[in-house]
Amino acid sequence: MSGTAGRTSHGALPGTGSPPAVRRGPVATALMLGMALAALDSTVVSTAVPQIVGDLGGFAVFSWLFSGYLLAVTVTLPVYGKLSDCFGRKPVLVCGVALFLVGSLLCATAWDMASLIAFRVVQGLGGGALQGTVQTVAADLYPLKERPKIQSKLSSVWAVSSVAGPAIGGILAAYAHWRWIFLINLPVGLLALWLIGRYLREPEGHRSRRPRIDWAGALAVFACGGLLLTALVQGGTAWPWLSAPSLGLLGASALCAAATVVIERRAAEPIIPGWVWRRRTIAAVNLALGALGLAMVAPTVFLPTYAQSVLGLGPTAAGFVLSTMTLSWPLSAMVSNRVYNRIGFRSTALIGIGLATLILLSFPLLPFPGAPWQPALIMLLLGAALGLFQLPLIVGVQSTVRWAERGTTTASVLFNRQLGQSIGAALFGAVANSALAARLADAPDSIRADLPGRHLDSVSRALEHPGALTEAAADYLRRAVDTAVDHVYVGAASATALAFLTLLVLAPRRFPVLQDGEGD
Repeated sequence: MSGTAGRTSHGALPGTGSPPAVRRGPVATALMLGMALAALDSTVVSTAVPQIVGDLGGFAVFSWLFSGYLLAVTVTLPVYGKLSDCFGRKPVLVCGVALFLVGSLLCATAWDMASLIAFRVVQGLGGGALQGTVQTVAADLYPLKERPKIQSKLSSVWAVSSVAGPAIGGILAAYAHWRWIFLINLPVGLLALWLIGRYLREPEGHRSRRPRIDWAGALAVFACGGLLLTALVQGGTAWPWLSAPSLGLLGASALCAAATVVIERRAAEPIIPGWVWRRRTIAAVNLALGALGLAMVAPTVFLPTYAQSVLGLGPTAAGFVLSTMTLSWPLSAMVSNRVYNRIGFRSTALIGIGLATLILLSFPLLPFPGAPWQPALIMLLLGAALGLFQLPLIVGVQSTVRWAERGTTTASVLFNRQLGQSIGAALFGAVANSALAARLADAPDSIRADLPGRHLDSVSRALEHPGALTEAAADYLRRAVDTAVDHVYVGAASATALAFLTLLVLAPRRFPVLQDGEGD
């Protein structure tokens, strides 16, 4: 689809054609249940790790319970997006939920850590279909004028589920058994499957007449993404960044990337079509949301450490500090349509990400040690700013493509955001550890013997039991963590500034929006 024929070249609403007759309420419920499943299982295991390790062993490799799930979700996003364009959303969504439930049941029956990790990967293979296809179905069912409501509901479900996941996991592990963490997925998933099967209807004309699957491209994407994410997740943790495993994985991922480009250029129906990057709107949104994923590592990964190590809060209170962002984000997203209807998608997103940059830069200005309400207020403001940024871009880019391209477009956006998060975790982890090591190296001789290793995890564990430290050593460690997290927030502000510049330079001033139903 080239040029601007059949489009309105502005960011406001072009029209509000009616979607195909379908009972959207039950389908929306199924979408929210699917989103809850994917979000919960990205965090629910975290607080149950001691019980799982105590039962199954495998402490040295338990981090793969998270890494394996994340890797499987991320690398499958582009594949499921293309399949949903070829075969329709319903079969992909049904298969994704079914695979996720099979993985959940297998996880509940795991007999050692290796089997549990393998079954978490199976879960992730289903989770990739849930994340991308849910967003695509929401865009299919709701006209442009109504999309902010359903997208804000999905954002709310994701936010609440992500924050509630650790608490639910901890409660189940403590009062029932850690296997119930996976078994509770079954009734929720079965209800979602029933609602999808009964109420989701797709016009036959939307499906490709003779879909051809680019199996070689799919395998290349799997290999490239798997190698790169493994390098990013394990580098600096399981082995040093400049070690043979890291360099080997990064080199192999670069070779796979080159091979993927060659394969995709020759494929009749490539998994990642070239138009995803040739169209200015889609390319700009991909890069901007990749930068957002990079920036989001600061609040989601490092703020809980700051709250517990510097402010001395417990895990529940630390989670509340972070959760304020999940309160304002969906509310801001819900009203964002009133802004982009007037000034356009790009201008609304620029306002949101510009404000987010200033808010992130305010974090290092907090006093030491400060009060919990101060970072909570910053997160509340950050959520409001990002609600004006992410949702207009997702709704806007989905509105520039026809049905047969919407799954691929949505998946590419989500893939880049996930990849940004993986890169951000590795990059900002190195930044934090470097800043912390520099502070500890300058520690006075009187407390140097009392200090732990020069890694954020070691310092955080030491501050969990401050009574074992001298008062001077504990205070010095808290100040060192404060400095390290400040560096991370400055880095996150740099990422959001990069997103701002990307939209300003690459994105068209007015998105080339299709009329509702046009080209479908």
